Amino acid sequence: MHAGVLFDADTGAVVIGHVRRTTAVWERMRGLLGRTAITPDNGLWLLPCNSVHTAFMRFPIDVVFLDRSLVVLHIVPALAAWRSARQPRARSTLELAAGATAACELTVGQRLRWQVHA
Repeated sequence: MHAGVLFDADTGAVVIGHVRRTTAVWERMRGLLGRTAITPDNGLWLLPCNSVHTAFMRFPIDVVFLDRSLVVLHIVPALAAWRSARQPRARSTLELAAGATAACELTVGQRLRWQVHA
């Protein structure tokens, strides 16, 4: 698992300051299960991933589906427990605290850039 930052690719502004990126099958399957919360400036980036579920989750999450170039394809705000979301064209999925997408003003079509923490 790698830790890093997601920036707006056009403006350079930090979008999410602390993102854990995982490509490991078991880590992707577990996602945020077992946690009691996630803070607004933290996220989990699942790669590859085009669908998520919130079975057994204790809190709602914002879900952001990204294409191969890290362009936001779709945003699902405050996905409640025992729900699922899917975006067939997505290459990866970002799981954030409920309300984080509105707070950082993420929009469909926005291009992001990833940078690993040094």
